[in-house]
Amino acid sequence: MRLFFTLFIVTIFCSCSVSKNYNPDKKYSKEELQEDYNLLLKILGKKHPSLYWYTSRDSMNYFFKEGYKSIKDSMTELQFGWKILAPLTSVIHCGHTSFSMSKGWNKFIRHKRIPSFPLFLKIWKDTMEVIYNLNRNDSIIKKGTIITSINGITSANIVNIMFDYMVEDGYSENVNYIRLSTSFPYFHRNIFGLYKTYNIGYIDSAGEQKNISIPYFNPPADSLKKIEKQQKNEKKLNKTSKRENIRSLQIDTTFALMTINSFSKGHLKYFFKRSFRKIRKKKITNLVIDIRANGGGDINNYVLLTKFLRNLPFKVADSAWSKGKNFGPYTRYITSGIFNNIGLSVLTHKGKDGNYHFGYWERHTFMPKRRNHFDGNVYVLINGLTFSAATLFCNAVKGQQNVTLVGEETGGGWYGNSGIMIPDIKLPNTKLRVRLPFFRIVQYNHLNVKGSGVLPDVYITPVYKDIINDIDTKMEWVRKTVKEKGE
Repeated sequence: MRLFFTLFIVTIFCSCSVSKNYNPDKKYSKEELQEDYNLLLKILGKKHPSLYWYTSRDSMNYFFKEGYKSIKDSMTELQFGWKILAPLTSVIHCGHTSFSMSKGWNKFIRHKRIPSFPLFLKIWKDTMEVIYNLNRNDSIIKKGTIITSINGITSANIVNIMFDYMVEDGYSENVNYIRLSTSFPYFHRNIFGLYKTYNIGYIDSAGEQKNISIPYFNPPADSLKKIEKQQKNEKKLNKTSKRENIRSLQIDTTFALMTINSFSKGHLKYFFKRSFRKIRKKKITNLVIDIRANGGGDINNYVLLTKFLRNLPFKVADSAWSKGKNFGPYTRYITSGIFNNIGLSVLTHKGKDGNYHFGYWERHTFMPKRRNHFDGNVYVLINGLTFSAATLFCNAVKGQQNVTLVGEETGGGWYGNSGIMIPDIKLPNTKLRVRLPFFRIVQYNHLNVKGSGVLPDVYITPVYKDIINDIDTKMEWVRKTVKEKGE
């Protein structure tokens, strides 16, 4: 029997230490939901620079109307978000335009364990491989098992349905395979609902198709105590350890490995300067840059990294513009709207095309570093989570003779994307939030065709046996290549 993912279930398994002012079970009237929905459409129509970049105006208007018609009755915040806003943001095909729950909801749900689908799955194309079973006593569905269906829906159809609720840049779906691979129980619960038991189709060790019913994951009573203990341990992490989780440099006898998980934090300016000085002094000739978990961040930081590697001058964008000079008349619904308006008045100017251009990123030419510039072999590890400013970096170094991009297609758009300034639209009734990228960026020396992510020079897909044995296939390829070159 199907259990709807109501907050009644959540409250059974969660502590009561939630603000008394927030009621997660509250239902908003049809009229309140329609008001939020119509406001969102107005703001997107007036301010989003790429609303019709991948989906025609006629098609978007159709989706707008269908979303409105789907509001037939009152809904909770969770229902409105996943049933209405998630499908709407998905059809825009902008990886920076996504919805998120209210701050009240996030405080309510933070660090709490709730019933869920029990399997974490590694997903690529139409293949689902078990990487962890939350029901640890299950001796049949274990790590490495191939799942062919869930509740009668084939693995390929499950992925197709889920993708209709997830955002991406253009048609670069690789990012969503990885999102599902890291958070499959979360997405399955919110999209399909929660069940007491699941009918699982799988392939056994003999290669035969089998079916089995497995229970949902029901967190034990002491889960909250374990989470609270883990939270305290996380707080004890010193600043150095936290920075190392964002960026690190490891050097051995064959190459240097620079891991950069964000362009936003980690004192990167100091880190880059120190790292390339150290690499020069140790006479390292092979550098691996791992940006597989880098979702982007500050453009200035990607520019600085590029200056240490690129041989020729470069710019950030062929064009970077917004539809308006500020967020008016919707400033009160935009996070930090007033301050953003002040910044926009200084940084942008109206062009002949009627749009407001961020001239610095269009005009300024950046020169390669002379001091500590790296001229050896560079291997850049990429995948679907490589996004935004990390994609700009890939575009800036791709094609240079000593640079090899290794892995999978990036999640960020190669032709361009929307970003630079990305505040939230805060809907007045439900308090749900929708990210609003304000500028459209077309990459420097961009491709003629938009829609894909940056493609690797050496394409390496997930390998079944390596997943079971926790082997980093992409990193192993680099090790082998460096060894064969003997440099």
